[in-house]
Amino acid sequence: MQGSVGETSPNLHKFAVHSTPQYISPLVGRSRVKESNPPNTAKMVEKLYVTYNDVHKLCQESAVKILETFQPQLIIAIGGGGYVPARILRSFLKKPGNPNIPIQAIGLSLYESLPETFGGNATPGAPEVPGTKVTRTQWLDLNAIGDMENLVGKRILIVDEVDDTRTTLEYAVKELQKDVEAASQRLGKGEKTEFGIFVLHNKDKQKKGTLPEDMMNSGHYLAARTVDDIWINYPWEAIDIDEHDRNAAEQRK
Repeated sequence: MQGSVGETSPNLHKFAVHSTPQYISPLVGRSRVKESNPPNTAKMVEKLYVTYNDVHKLCQESAVKILETFQPQLIIAIGGGGYVPARILRSFLKKPGNPNIPIQAIGLSLYESLPETFGGNATPGAPEVPGTKVTRTQWLDLNAIGDMENLVGKRILIVDEVDDTRTTLEYAVKELQKDVEAASQRLGKGEKTEFGIFVLHNKDKQKKGTLPEDMMNSGHYLAARTVDDIWINYPWEAIDIDEHDRNAAEQRK
């Protein structure tokens, strides 16, 4: 599938599913796949290289939909992949005359490195694989009154880079809902707190985790692109960013 940089999709999170492998541009998505004249086998994507420019444009494009359907009052970025998208997205969510939307961070780890080689090092360039248990590496400080008040009665947008098995997102939503309930009781407030989710990429695969039906049905879950179950290389993971960008440019040919 060929696509030009900057093309947009009228529906950012719903794409047609195809039974055959497709070439996928990080800015286009499968809804623009042309069934005729398939790409050369040598160009079939096993790795999807995403550039900082791609991330910027996906956030810019998605912000329009987020403002239409959710209008978040607080952003919670899941580290480490959600940090960069959250910061870029905030610039496009800001309304003239209004302050920036606060960003808070939580750290969750699910992915594990592949086994080490005989030399004692992990295989260079090898992908991480999903683990079986979510580990907290950083969380909100709920001992601070200000942090508790930020949770109760707010529209909270959770941001991550990819929805893979959905395990991490499920954990984040459930644990934050528990925190909201505890904060509501401590503060004596009963206002409704709403959660939304934004990811750059949703992998089209069977999920291990689940998200609340009301979130999914209300349009408060948004993936800028839905892609096949492939290895996505984000720029913040690159050791050599110039090589990463060259690979991304070659992939688009």
